[in-house]
Amino acid sequence: MPENLEELDGLLLRVSTHRRVQRDGIHFQGQRYLSPTMAPFVGHDVTIRYDPRDLSEIRVYDHDTSLCVAVDEDHPNQRYSLADIQAARRRRRRQLRAEINERIPTHEARPTDRAPVNPDVNAETPRLRGRASRLRTYEEDLSP
Repeated sequence: MPENLEELDGLLLRVSTHRRVQRDGIHFQGQRYLSPTMAPFVGHDVTIRYDPRDLSEIRVYDHDTSLCVAVDEDHPNQRYSLADIQAARRRRRRQLRAEINERIPTHEARPTDRAPVNPDVNAETPRLRGRASRLRTYEEDLSP
């Protein structure tokens, strides 16, 4: 049985993943989590556990030993879930796609019907990718 509620919360967090501690903290889901306790662990791999309903903080473990609770300092006192982050990313992706589609110039379809290069050649002669064939064909070659 855990000694306090904080340990109980840590045991109930089932979602875990591995991350490497960097100089500026742990990067997870596009956020940066910091804690002064992680300073000696820079460059080491740790296990993080988090609540998908509240990503304002993560719990950091080293070999199943609790190190600290790292906090997202860019968004203090804000509770946001994994679903909120994914929805925001989808909205941003749609917005960027719309902006890109607005910038793409629209060209009218080029007419593919061109006058034959050699008027003696039958009009049913196949062409290569809309370009006139450079091979000279003779009327005898076209007859079956």
